[in-house]
Amino acid sequence: MTETASPVRRGRHLRIAAALAVLLALVAYVVVQYVSGGGGAPRCVVRSADGSDSGSGSGTSYELTPEMAGNAATISAVGTTRGMPERAVTIALATALQESALRNIRHGDRDSLGLFQQRPSQGWGTPGQILDPVYSAGMFYDRLAEVPGYSRLPLTEAAQRVQRSGFPQAYAKHEPDASLLAAALTGRASASLTCRAGQAAGAGDPAKVRAELTRAFGEGVLPASSGAGRSGAPRPAELTLPVSAATSEGGASASRRGWELAHWAVAKAAELRIAEVSYAGRVWSADEADEGWRAGKSRDAGEVRIRMAQ
Repeated sequence: MTETASPVRRGRHLRIAAALAVLLALVAYVVVQYVSGGGGAPRCVVRSADGSDSGSGSGTSYELTPEMAGNAATISAVGTTRGMPERAVTIALATALQESALRNIRHGDRDSLGLFQQRPSQGWGTPGQILDPVYSAGMFYDRLAEVPGYSRLPLTEAAQRVQRSGFPQAYAKHEPDASLLAAALTGRASASLTCRAGQAAGAGDPAKVRAELTRAFGEGVLPASSGAGRSGAPRPAELTLPVSAATSEGGASASRRGWELAHWAVAKAAELRIAEVSYAGRVWSADEADEGWRAGKSRDAGEVRIRMAQ
């Protein structure tokens, strides 16, 4: 008679096999990353302004994907363009972190959609509108502005007044990371956001960058003759954004506005194929992203330069 393995022995063998499969997958991932250049997966990192904890939460840095960073940059830009304070941006970012992990998802509880899991059946807009990050962020700020004294409320209470979530305390755990993001994306913390975008094929399109800037910040973000040199010929590889007189709706300083635009461009680098961003004597480069913002050639602090991938 053939002897069969006991259920206990078979279970042990299955667990060993599963553990080996996980280990082999991890080894394969590490090998692929090493062969492809050793840079690791695309990621973004935001740090407090001076590299230490300066009241922005319990930690000094927060790591997120380029997709998350791009959506966070849109949420911040929509808020500052509406004249909302940094506290409002922090509340919006913490809410989106909880509701969707800063991903523009097409599913959720019942008919919930998008970054903030807004529901068409509850008057937030059509599915197509809600899945537009600019629209959904604008709707969130519209309703937040209707909450009396929202900037003085605990974050979780302010967010709950807008969202009516079944888990209102869940927003609080995202406040430290949201605060770091808001400080960088509103421009208060200079040179504090960097992204490793990874290798992507194709050249960047300045027209697409201009279109995205206008959607997020409004028409006033671009110079009247955007994209043209003195001779009138287009400059396809570079976009220059003057900031000396282009302060935000809330009256932020030109320097803060400059860092807001510079960090927006870095956060959107993977999506828009941006190769380099420079502002106020600092340079971020996709090729040297792990070095963060490096000292660059002396430039007029009144403009942000965005160079496209070729």
